[in-house]
Amino acid sequence: MLRPVLIAFFLMMYGPAVTAEPSDVYSFDTQQEEQRFHNLISELRCPKCQNQNIADSNAPISKDMRDEAYQMMSDGASDEEIVGALVARFGEFVRYKPQVERRTLLLWATPVIAVLIGLLVVAGIVIRARRNDETGTALTDEERERASRILAGDSSDRTS
Repeated sequence: MLRPVLIAFFLMMYGPAVTAEPSDVYSFDTQQEEQRFHNLISELRCPKCQNQNIADSNAPISKDMRDEAYQMMSDGASDEEIVGALVARFGEFVRYKPQVERRTLLLWATPVIAVLIGLLVVAGIVIRARRNDETGTALTDEERERASRILAGDSSDRTS
């Protein structure tokens, strides 16, 4: 009685692992080709997952992209040709590092613009602080005398 229950339990636990689809297996002639392939697919973004590269994504579109990259690599295409073909098919979004072009210029210039604005703000604050120091933040003779009396312990000048 216990034996059929145990068999059913093990089949439920380990059955899906046995029937699971095999992962992508690609054969390469050299270790350099394999490393090139892995570098290439780790630099491309999955259009469905959006912030995951196609090497780590399980989405069907990522599998298609890996297959296409492998096929093109097997046919002798360069990395630039492979990336170009994938960008043409799936859009510029698949690049983690978009190229500097007219339409991406603002994207690349934004960090520089932000730093320059920050430097201008800091410079303005420093200049304003120096002007305030020069234009009368010094104590008058009467204020110095009153401060001296307060510090000396004369409580008649203290206000509550």
